Amino acid sequence: MKLGSSLASAVDDAAAVLRARYYLRAAQALGPRVRVWGAPFVTNNGKLLIGDRVRLSSIISTLELSVGRGGTLQIGDRVLINHGSSLGATKLVRIGERCNIGPQSILIDNSFHELDPERRNESPESAPVILEDNVWLAARVIVLPGVTIGTNSVIGAGSVVTKDIPANVLAAGIPAKVIRPLR
Repeated sequence: MKLGSSLASAVDDAAAVLRARYYLRAAQALGPRVRVWGAPFVTNNGKLLIGDRVRLSSIISTLELSVGRGGTLQIGDRVLINHGSSLGATKLVRIGERCNIGPQSILIDNSFHELDPERRNESPESAPVILEDNVWLAARVIVLPGVTIGTNSVIGAGSVVTKDIPANVLAAGIPAKVIRPLR
């Protein structure tokens, strides 16, 4: 049984690497050991840069990676992006190394509509979204335009991040606020 299960595991791993090559073929940079499970929806009209050992899950619900004209979506090494998440870059979304993004999370650098009722059909200016290294977003976190989340920080499930979060903290809520330091 061990030989059969290790062979099946090797085949599954090889298939995940091949799926990455297929679904991420429009990327300008793609690490050699990127893996994709399921079928993500990928649109690239800018720069899509994906580091090594990135894992993308699109099995339960569709993962969306969208890069608009002139935008950059940069994903660092050893990042996990879970199913149902949506990442949209019209200017810049940068995910540092070793980040974990929980299911159904949203990271966008543009809100796509002005708040003023008279200007609702106008797009506002984009503002970069930055996740520094080793950030963990739990399930269903929303990160709004112009936000930077510091190294080693954790964002609690269901939070809406509207302002910068410093390094080494646990933050949660709507809007997300620092709960306590980590370490």
